[in-house]
Amino acid sequence: MGLLGERPRDYPESVIKELGSRPDTGPVRQILSLPQGASFVMKSASTTSRRRVSADEALALWTEYKRTNDVQVRNRLVMTFAPLVKYIVFKKVRELPARCEVEDFISCGLEALIASIDRYDPAKGATLEQFAWTRIHGAVLDELRRQDWAPRSLRRWERDISKARDQFTAIHGRRPTREELADSLAISVDALRRREDDISVSDVTSLNTLVISDDETTVERIDTLAAGDERLDPEHATATEEGKDKFRVAFERLPQREREVAVLLYVKNLTLREIGDILGVSESRVCQIHSQLKRTLKQQLSEDALLFSAVG
Repeated sequence: MGLLGERPRDYPESVIKELGSRPDTGPVRQILSLPQGASFVMKSASTTSRRRVSADEALALWTEYKRTNDVQVRNRLVMTFAPLVKYIVFKKVRELPARCEVEDFISCGLEALIASIDRYDPAKGATLEQFAWTRIHGAVLDELRRQDWAPRSLRRWERDISKARDQFTAIHGRRPTREELADSLAISVDALRRREDDISVSDVTSLNTLVISDDETTVERIDTLAAGDERLDPEHATATEEGKDKFRVAFERLPQREREVAVLLYVKNLTLREIGDILGVSESRVCQIHSQLKRTLKQQLSEDALLFSAVG
């Protein structure tokens, strides 16, 4: 059974002659429940001289469909207005985020076209093409909003920021600074930065996408992201190495017994009792040695307390 309930069948030769080829595979074949070998070709004005169907002809075909309820007649109407779906979707392509697939919107538009044919009422005064246009365009917008988790207010801010940036560039011949852009929008620089951060987070895109940096150079998006790993920060890495060097020097100054306790406790992970057995002293004595070495290290490294607090 097909998507709309009709059984797959050979496509009529009259329709093949009308199209100039067999209907194609893809979204149209799935929606129209065409057989596996069928194909659908949407010919543009540059590749065919077939004239456009008039409103009266479309109405006559629709009237025949309502009178006979013949699915093939309905499919003929769908194929007549299928290029309209493609035209509307491709007009919206430049507004679609990179995450959106054009084929999804074409399928959505075709479903809206079929629904518009079934719900069309010529008594309302609009032609079938006008009614179908409204339904298809609305369905594409609804699908775009459904796939977008950002609120409309944020998208409105995105349009306003882009418009203000384009207007400034047209007047001054250069891209505005963040301060100039904020002034054009009558908001603070901090508010503009928050809006831009929200807009950036709302878009799902490749990290290798080329973007314009603050100094107007082209960089990959991944290069604009701040690293969350402090180990990758050169300043933090330098401070860590400096702290390790100072600790090694202070540790070498400790008495041998205190160094032995530190190694057995922190490297070998032994208990105080086990360390006492190895050194031949009591557990309480090991505890005293441990306390003494911590006091000694703290005194020797007191001048670098700020450095050690920074590196954790």
